[in-house]
Amino acid sequence: MHKIKEIKCVIWDLDNTIWDGVLIESDDIKIKPNIEDIIKTLDSRGILNSIASRNNFDDAMEKLKFYGLDEYFIYPEINWNAKSNSISNIQKNLNISMDSMLFIDDQPFEREEVKSIYPDINCMDASEYSGLLEQGSMNPKFITEDSKRRRKMYMEDIVRKGDEENYKGPKESFLASLEMEFIISEAKEEDLKRAEELTVRTNQLNATGKTYSYDELNAFRESDTHKLLVCELTDKYGSYGKIGLALIEINEDNWHLRLLLMSCRVMSRGVGTVLLYYIMQMAKAEGKRLLADFRQTDRNRMMYVSYRFVNFKEIYNDNQGNIIFENDLSNIPKQPRYLKVKIM
Repeated sequence: MHKIKEIKCVIWDLDNTIWDGVLIESDDIKIKPNIEDIIKTLDSRGILNSIASRNNFDDAMEKLKFYGLDEYFIYPEINWNAKSNSISNIQKNLNISMDSMLFIDDQPFEREEVKSIYPDINCMDASEYSGLLEQGSMNPKFITEDSKRRRKMYMEDIVRKGDEENYKGPKESFLASLEMEFIISEAKEEDLKRAEELTVRTNQLNATGKTYSYDELNAFRESDTHKLLVCELTDKYGSYGKIGLALIEINEDNWHLRLLLMSCRVMSRGVGTVLLYYIMQMAKAEGKRLLADFRQTDRNRMMYVSYRFVNFKEIYNDNQGNIIFENDLSNIPKQPRYLKVKIM
């Protein structure tokens, strides 16, 4: 298998991949050796599992339930559609990039069909499954409390989305019904593994696309000239975990925002600018100018729009994607009324 980047989701075929045999031809199928342990270990590492299989949904889920595996698959696509279509649905539901997913199937035709539509996705022959846990891309540097709960958090979000679809009323009223609490605090040492993970995993809502190591973040945390802020979002369904991070350089006449990122999992919750508004308020209270770095990547256009939307103006642009913004802090938007902001 060729070298791949960190994998966030493994998408499994079923027939002759998770089990030996074809379910629609015979109920007498046998699960492959050690496959249960592999799926559960991936889950414990924070790597999601899903399914793209041509089968009858109810029959396949019943068989997975028999093996105690049904709860480990998120957004399973078990139908008779093209697998590229199934994988597209999984990718949209998870809101992650194609190159962070691995598709495992025993049929070369299926792998090639998917690869022809999505060349960035990683594909693997099912015969190679036994070595999966040893792949570097399957071994995150840290396994945080948030990563251990990742599947559960996605499951909670499925319930939220279902309730949202059935909600009769304006979007803001639904958001208010969630009883959201946005908690901002200075990073503690126990937050650093998750903070590093956020810099590695967050692409769309990452102002610079820059990653930081645990040691680098710890040095900033202990520095008298920096603030390292983390934020968590909770609602009546549970916690989204630590979902945002900001690194601020404290200078004599300005605060310089060196990093600002927010997990894409909360993109639909209207909280993307809450941390930024808080930083703007604090800089103004300190009587400082506020500067912010932005580095254009192929995926973070939304962060550029977010800065411009709240009146950040470009004061430097090297026309190679590196921008420095400044905000005169004369007009700081109020925090959304549908959530409570808590400062720890």
